[in-house]
Amino acid sequence: MKPLFNVVTCQGEAPPQLDAKTITAFCANQGKRYEHFRGNWAVKAQKFVGDLLPAELPEELVYPFGGGDSMAALALFPKAKVITTLSLELAGDPRRLPGLTDPKALKASLSAIANASASTLMSNDSLSKNLSATQQGELPGQLSMHLMGLALAGQEPVSVRFFRVEPDGSLHYFSKEEVTAMEGTTAANLKSNWKAPDFSPAFANVEIQFVPKGQPDAPRRIHRHLAANLANDSLPPGVLKHLEAKGRITAMTKAASYLLWREAFSTVRDYLLSHADFMVSDSTGIPPRHWTTRGCTVAAYGTFEKSFLGTWEGYQEELRKTFATAKKLPMRFGYPDGSAGKHNHLFTATCPKPKL
Repeated sequence: MKPLFNVVTCQGEAPPQLDAKTITAFCANQGKRYEHFRGNWAVKAQKFVGDLLPAELPEELVYPFGGGDSMAALALFPKAKVITTLSLELAGDPRRLPGLTDPKALKASLSAIANASASTLMSNDSLSKNLSATQQGELPGQLSMHLMGLALAGQEPVSVRFFRVEPDGSLHYFSKEEVTAMEGTTAANLKSNWKAPDFSPAFANVEIQFVPKGQPDAPRRIHRHLAANLANDSLPPGVLKHLEAKGRITAMTKAASYLLWREAFSTVRDYLLSHADFMVSDSTGIPPRHWTTRGCTVAAYGTFEKSFLGTWEGYQEELRKTFATAKKLPMRFGYPDGSAGKHNHLFTATCPKPKL
């Protein structure tokens, strides 16, 4: 995994069989984006959100609709011991890198990853069509973006494993023999208009154990990415049971297409409402009324006039009232609002701990 980490994060030596000019060009462009993220969004967001966090938070962070965005998760919650992201995108097969000797194929794969990560690094949201495009190619799109997130947070991977989620919510980690047995089969796409993966279903879900860079003996933290369609009629029961087994959690989401406003995604919404002690989101998160009816406190920052995408006016009006007296927000968080001013905004929900 170290060669892939070096290539996509532009640190360390790339494998000698890869075209050096292609790698150099990729890193010249991508390196500027990494520095922009570190020096701008990450600094502002870490300070601002860090000041909002309760003194005690669950060590499990759950980030639905978080395709490729371990970058923000690691920046905002540096103490989280287990991070779980969920999205339509599958992790991808990392084994093709050693055979990637064709400069054109290398350039195409790196370009797809650069395009998918650009909006996250520069604008703090993501474009679905670019994330979907990374389901094909010679480099694993989702996994590569998660490795970028580690590097940006000063971390490095020490273990990478692939798994499936069992119906009871437990995780089954694949052996080499099981991975070999699945060769020749192709994973299915999780949404009809998403590009179909060109790799085995063995590489849908990934677990990355990581430590601070240069500290191999430090306590390991875990990031798991679960490929799942979170709509009520598509969400695998085992995924929901896996999430429920975590107990109390911290949560975040952004740039989530307002799916949590819809009854078609009420199962994952209800899970977050019943398990999160604290959640930060842009306007695509769970509308405030759902939090306040559970006794949670909602606090808004920035400005909201209208939704970025067409949505129900009732929730929009509720958000306008919520943000009417909000304090200033120094950075973008996910989508801007849909007004001409493209206002930055976020809100938090802090819930009382359940009585034992």
